[in-house]
Amino acid sequence: MRAQVVSARIESSPVSEESRARFAEEAREERPDLALLCLLMGFEVDLEAADGRIDEALAPALRALDRLAARVGAAVRERAPQGAAETAAVLAGVLAGSADLRGGPGVYKRLESSLLHEVLRRGRGLPITVSAVWIAVGDLADLPVYGIGLPGHFVVGVGDPSGDHVLVDAFRGGQLLSMDEAAELVAEAGYRLSPDLLRPAEPLDIVLRVLSNIRNWAAARPEHARTQLWATELSLLLPRHPAQLRLERAELLVKTGHFLEGAAEMEDYATILDAFDPDSAARVRLEAKASRHRLN
Repeated sequence: MRAQVVSARIESSPVSEESRARFAEEAREERPDLALLCLLMGFEVDLEAADGRIDEALAPALRALDRLAARVGAAVRERAPQGAAETAAVLAGVLAGSADLRGGPGVYKRLESSLLHEVLRRGRGLPITVSAVWIAVGDLADLPVYGIGLPGHFVVGVGDPSGDHVLVDAFRGGQLLSMDEAAELVAEAGYRLSPDLLRPAEPLDIVLRVLSNIRNWAAARPEHARTQLWATELSLLLPRHPAQLRLERAELLVKTGHFLEGAAEMEDYATILDAFDPDSAARVRLEAKASRHRLN
């Protein structure tokens, strides 16, 4: 039920140009703030509740992160962890233990599992959004925590990526992962574990993956096409994104009744395709023509 409420807010609220501009601005910073970008996504959902004021909308979630970081900092001072494994245990004790932040039954079916402010509120989320909390808290507490985008299952690394470090499954209560266990996770997604897959994920790549999860959630539910359009448009504001998203946006505009705008986007995309895939360009132009005819 909550997913329907969240999606309804996305689909009924007018686009906030201010929040979009701030999202795009933060995405182009030299060191983009992962938590802020994820919370700005959620701001559009709760625009009405915040009466259109961005800072007021962000404040409760930012305070929640500060409180978690303060608790982690206190635990670090008390336990004085030595090495990556002990540091991970301190983080798990606070985040997965006393704060009870983890995955849970049904999270993959819930839109709010992809929205950081909802994950902080509920204490449940997808592997990537639970991991985002770990990363944000680690940053605030000055601890070395980073994301690792394994295929099919996002985890975190704690420590020095090129030295003493451990892999942690934040989704499963902060369990440590051996390399064999990580290889099994990757194999379930049809891959073989390699050093490339263990590289720290960049903040913008994490944000794009979160938005991809939302797009996939909505694509499986045709009644939520506007939610898919929302996530696609935010993805296009990132400095790096798949070019295919432009066509996805055009098709979603048509699907949501914006026939002329969608057709124009298709024709622009077809012009790009002309240089390397003329057959696909011709198909896109036919789709644009059909979209225009739907106005008759």
